[in-house]
Amino acid sequence: MSDETLNKFDRIVAILIQLQSKKIVKAQELANRFEVSLRTIYRDIRTLEASGVPIYSEAGVGYALMDGYRLPPVMFSREEASSFIAAEKLMQKFTDTTLGNHYASAMYKLKAVLRTDDKVWVERIESNVLMQSSEKLFNDKSPNTLALLFESIAQKTQVLLSYDAFNSAEITERKIEPVGVFHDNNNWYVVGYCHLRKDYRQFRADRIHKIIKTEAAFTIKHNSLETYLDKEKTISTIKIRILVEKEIAHYLAYERKYYGFVSEKEIGDKIEMTFITREIEEGFPRWYLMFGDYAKILEPEKLKTRVLELLERNKQKLL
Repeated sequence: MSDETLNKFDRIVAILIQLQSKKIVKAQELANRFEVSLRTIYRDIRTLEASGVPIYSEAGVGYALMDGYRLPPVMFSREEASSFIAAEKLMQKFTDTTLGNHYASAMYKLKAVLRTDDKVWVERIESNVLMQSSEKLFNDKSPNTLALLFESIAQKTQVLLSYDAFNSAEITERKIEPVGVFHDNNNWYVVGYCHLRKDYRQFRADRIHKIIKTEAAFTIKHNSLETYLDKEKTISTIKIRILVEKEIAHYLAYERKYYGFVSEKEIGDKIEMTFITREIEEGFPRWYLMFGDYAKILEPEKLKTRVLELLERNKQKLL
């Protein structure tokens, strides 16, 4: 059997598995995954149909299996099983408790179908892989935030948040229609339509103190998550670098994440911190003044000017 025949066989089996994994699969999606032409995908689909697999297609939509058709459980290779170890470690550190528990349960099922030798292989890797994160991604009062947001998006039902907004002195109640969630700069965010503000807003997961599912359905047909993220990108951000004395730097570890903290590096007896933020006029410069006598602004000049303005204003009030 030629290599070409083997590649075709592997691809057709993989296409069948993908068809079982989703309600609708587009031909272009398959072509992109396997790096072949659309014509090749069409031929592969006809091959599956000729072998008795009940596939139906809808022009401009994609392919799907008839309801009720399923193949027996697929065996995983040890390399595929190993890849789940990294995913499991990520789930433990970067998702909430509820989703982490669900994934752990799924992992037990996955390991149950492995051959004995492959189980040993996976166990050896598993015990020697760690994923460390110093940041708290979720509020302790709301350990199932991400899981409930996923349910809300899937069921298209509103959720009620108790939210600690950056510019608010108290926690506010927000009823939102979640559009999607994303992870950025060591934080989880949800984009949703806020009924209080009558507009789309981003909410950071660690500021959510409580989340409650409601039975209220979405009132608006929302665009994709990418639409709103692309809109956010049009709002300019500014890179900030400051140099902070070591004995003070560790006191900023918690608060800095609220101001767009990205990274840090040690330079002699000081710590250089980098931030990406839009709060160049109020939020960041006012926070900087709390410890400014132990720090130095490296960039931008605009931040230096704004801090001097605030200091001069404060000076005038003291005279």
